[in-house]
Amino acid sequence: MKFTIITHGHSNVTSKHKTTFEVTTDPDIGIAADCIVGVASDKSMKNFSEEFKNALAKDVPVKVILSTKNAHDEISGFGHPNLLLDHPTDIVCRKSEYKCGRTLMIKADKAACDLNRDLINDLINREEMKVEIIVN
Repeated sequence: MKFTIITHGHSNVTSKHKTTFEVTTDPDIGIAADCIVGVASDKSMKNFSEEFKNALAKDVPVKVILSTKNAHDEISGFGHPNLLLDHPTDIVCRKSEYKCGRTLMIKADKAACDLNRDLINDLINREEMKVEIIVN
C-alpha cells in the first residue's frame, strides 16, 4: 500500500536533526527548524484513508522514499498500534519509539542529518520532492 505526497524544499533547510525528519504543509520555516526537509506539502495525515491508517497502526515495516530531480533516499522504520496519525500539518519520522499525533513511523534508520546530501542540496534550492510512504 502506497501514499504519495508532493512537497518542496526551502532555503532554510539545514537537515541537521539527529533523531527525526519532517515534512509539513506549512509554507515557510525558520533556520532553527533543523528537522524539516519539506514544506508546502500537498497532503497531510488528514488525507490518509482509514485503510492506510489501519495498515500503519501495526508493528509492520514502513518505507519512506524521498525523491528530487537529482537524488533520492530511502528510510526504513516501523508502524505501531499506538500511532495516532491525526496531525493536520506535520508528518514526522523518528529514530526513537516516541509516538504522538505527528509521528508517521518509529525506529527509523535515518534522521535529517543522515539524508543524502545531494537531496538536501536540491531542497535548499527549493526543488520539488516526492515523498512515497509504503506499508508492507
